[in-house]
Parts: sequence; C-alpha cells; structure tokens
Amino acid sequence: MTAATHDVEAGADRPRTLSERILDRWPVKLVVLTLGIAWLVPSLGLLVSSFRTRTEINASGWWTALVKLFELRQWTLGNYEQVLSADGMSNAFLNSLAVAIPATVIPITVAAFAAYAFSWMEFRGRQVLFVIVVGLMVVPLQMALIPLLQIYVDLDLAGTYLAVWLAHTGFGLPLAIYLLRNYIGSLPRSIIESAAIDGASHFATFFRLVVPLSVPAIASFAIFQFLWVWNDLLVALVFLGGTPDVAVVTQRLTELVGSRGQDWHVLTAGAFITMVLPLAVFFSLQRYFVRGLTAGSVKG
Repeated sequence: MTAATHDVEAGADRPRTLSERILDRWPVKLVVLTLGIAWLVPSLGLLVSSFRTRTEINASGWWTALVKLFELRQWTLGNYEQVLSADGMSNAFLNSLAVAIPATVIPITVAAFAAYAFSWMEFRGRQVLFVIVVGLMVVPLQMALIPLLQIYVDLDLAGTYLAVWLAHTGFGLPLAIYLLRNYIGSLPRSIIESAAIDGASHFATFFRLVVPLSVPAIASFAIFQFLWVWNDLLVALVFLGGTPDVAVVTQRLTELVGSRGQDWHVLTAGAFITMVLPLAVFFSLQRYFVRGLTAGSVKG
C-alpha cells in the first residue's frame, strides 16, 4: 500500500468536523430558507396592512410602513375593532366551531374503520373498492353541490348543520381513507396476528392496538380537515344558506368587505383573527404531522 493510498483511507476514517458538515448541507438550508422567506413575505404584508387605515393602504405599499416603523400615526387597531365589534361575529365563531368539529371527527371515525377493513380484513372486492374510493379524490366537489342540495331539499335538511356535516364528510372521506389505509397497512403484521391468536376480535384489535398506534396519521388528517372546513365558504354558503343565525366566520367576513369590495382592508384583520384557532390546532398536533404524512411511504 502506498503512502498516498494510506493518507486517503486515513482521511476517509477521520471524523468530519462541524464546519465540514455545515458546508455539505448549506445548499439545502439555503433553498429551505429562500422558500420560507418567499412564503412568509405575503403573510407579513397582510399583517402590516391589518394595522393600517384604508387611506394609507391605498396611498402606499405595506413595505413603506416598515420603513416608518416607529411612527405611531402609521398604525391603528381600527380594523380589528371593526371586525370584533361587527354584529353576529361572535355567533359566527360559534357556528364555525359547530360545523368544523363534527365535520372533522365524523370523517376521521368512518375513515379509520374503513382503513382497518381495507388493510387487515379479507373480503371479496376489497382492492377494487379501494381503487374506487381513491378515484373519488379526483372528482371536483363543485359537481356534487347541486345534486346534493336537491337531495337535502327533498329530505328537509337544507339549512341545517347536519347537511354541511354530511357534505364535508363525503368530500373528505376519500383522502382520509387513503392516508389512514397507508399508515394502518404499514403496521407490523405480527402485532395483528398476535392479537388474533390471543382471541381478540377485529373490534378489540382496532380499538386497543390500531387506534393508539395510528395517532400520527389521525392527527395529520385532523389538521387538514379542520383547516379546510374552518376556511370553507362555498360548501357552507350552499348548504347552510346566508341567514345570520347559521352564518360561519367566512360568510361574515365577506359581508364586512361589502358587496363591491369597498372595505377589503377589513379582511387583513379578519384573516389574522380567524387564524388564531387553526394555528392553535396545528401547533398542538404538529409533532405528529410529518410522521403521519411520511408513514407508509417506505416499506422495509
């Protein structure tokens, strides 16, 4: 062995220093940082605009307010006061909760049972039925609004919370079943077989083993579904109607903006007020988020 070869092998066995590891990863970090900044800039502009009057917003861009950061006359809480003091806004928050919570819990419950059946129960046509369920993910929900509304009118369900719960459940089930089936199907087969050998029924196996082990996937879908339902305007407007007693937050915000959009600056404050609860849900479940999305994607 030559001296040069010995030096190369010695260098390969040498522990890498911290600076070397950082240099190897800096391109990835730079890309992530750039994407993060590009994503946050619009939100920063929205936040700055929420503290400015309509006249100032129309006169100059939000970045000019950052230059004059310490001039108090540039800032106002009027937009937030207008949103919070609006008639029916507190009731709209309660209506949104009454819609979002059941519309999140119901599809998760149904999808968890379906995912377990597709993963660990043998029955005829299982794979074909699963393909059909996944295929429903590509159907635009707008195509189903009018037929569903006609059915709800015939059943006297139009304008009720049950109507919007069932609608969100139907629209959310394909994605929920797909995500949960991938996760539950990746659980070790030995655990399921051991439970069956011990005499556990499918019902006991599902509640005592599968559900506790599937918390990451369930939490991931809960974040998706809650954010979608909370921010929804179209489905709520079609199936609940525009009456004040059942109006949700998104409907009340559109009414504050005005029919001609003359008060659009109110949306900047309303957006951050309505973001409080979804952010709380996300940060309370975010430790499960990445695990739930990546689970089942790699076999081994």
